[in-house]
Amino acid sequence: MSITTAVLVVTIVGLLGAVVLVAAAHFMQVEEDPRIAQVQEVLPGANCGACGYAGCADYAKAIVEGAPVNKCVPGGAAAAEKAAAVMGVEAGEVVKRKAIVACQGDYDHTSDKYNYEGIESCAACAALYAGRSACEYGCLGYGDCVKACKFDAITVSNGLARVNPEKCTGCGACEQACPKRVIWIRPESEKPVVMCANHERGALTRKACSAGCIGCMKCEKGCPEGAIKVVNNVARVDYDKCTGCRKCMNECPVHAITIPKVV
Repeated sequence: MSITTAVLVVTIVGLLGAVVLVAAAHFMQVEEDPRIAQVQEVLPGANCGACGYAGCADYAKAIVEGAPVNKCVPGGAAAAEKAAAVMGVEAGEVVKRKAIVACQGDYDHTSDKYNYEGIESCAACAALYAGRSACEYGCLGYGDCVKACKFDAITVSNGLARVNPEKCTGCGACEQACPKRVIWIRPESEKPVVMCANHERGALTRKACSAGCIGCMKCEKGCPEGAIKVVNNVARVDYDKCTGCRKCMNECPVHAITIPKVV
């Protein structure tokens, strides 16, 4: 009898608890705006965070609360237009962005200063004497960016990461994953890029990589728009001034200024 009584008591307590939980869920539920689900449905679901929010669900909620509909980088103009249709607003302009690897330090141009036999990770390698590469500013080629990319837009070839802009959505995950910060996200354009991040003086850069910027200032002097300056021993382009004339590319003696090509 004692066992039967215990079972009955537990069963009754369980039923009462269930009734209380159901009642609480009914009376305490918060109504969600149905537009949140509608907006989330038109987003790509990459949850990359390029919009500045934790994920697509968070961004959809923010849109319903008044955030711009054109901040989804992977979704681009199509997602912005669909989200705008749900919200009854204008989509606005969506600027396409792409990742570039601002480095040409493959094994044709640089070498290793030691044999690395640790974890195949750029972050792990970078922690050991700034990495195995002779250029301590360059790509290490272990593919942390490849692992971070959800769109299969990055490969590693001859020790250097390379971006396929046809697949790249500009989400920025690779930029965050690179310990050397040689991957940049920039508006898609045909304007030249200084493919180097080495801040050493020219002679030291030249020893480390034959394709590195040597800070000679020929590009700066040759630019008719004053759009390129040598800062901390490496040239940098001001894209608000750059017209894409490509004179800097012709002036560069080491061909460190170029337009990234499709892989």
